[in-house]
Amino acid sequence: MEKLSEKDKGLIRDSWESLGKNKVPHGIVMFTRLFELDPALLTLFSYSTNCGVAPECLSSPEFLEHVTKVMLVIDAAVSHLDDLHTLEEFLLNLGRKHQAVGVKTQSFAVVGESLLYMLQSSLGPAYTTPLRQAWLNMYSIVVSSMTRGWAKNGEHKSN
Repeated sequence: MEKLSEKDKGLIRDSWESLGKNKVPHGIVMFTRLFELDPALLTLFSYSTNCGVAPECLSSPEFLEHVTKVMLVIDAAVSHLDDLHTLEEFLLNLGRKHQAVGVKTQSFAVVGESLLYMLQSSLGPAYTTPLRQAWLNMYSIVVSSMTRGWAKNGEHKSN
């Protein structure tokens, strides 16, 4: 597993300091952007609420629970910047779960774009090129592990 520079870690921690305290509204910004970029992803969410349109999906209790979980994963990654390897098994399993529900690995890139959009929207002028790169570096480490888990799950299904 790759490692982040001390500068990247500092930038990520400082930026998450304020955002991490109010996770769900920031998560809603992120998922709103995700569904703007790829509306077909709405079909992966089959809750009691009609998730055929983003506003209804984003307000359903089941979906808000999913948003909370995603933001907690980001929070865990930020909390473990010095030892991201300790999250490896968790991230592999997360990749397996995403494969099992039909998420394609290409969607991980769209989620990354949505994360960056949320950071830019929420941080305003504090969102700088070095900060963007730091978050990209961390996200690529997380997605690398998830993708390995996704691929392993796919192998087991094809055997």
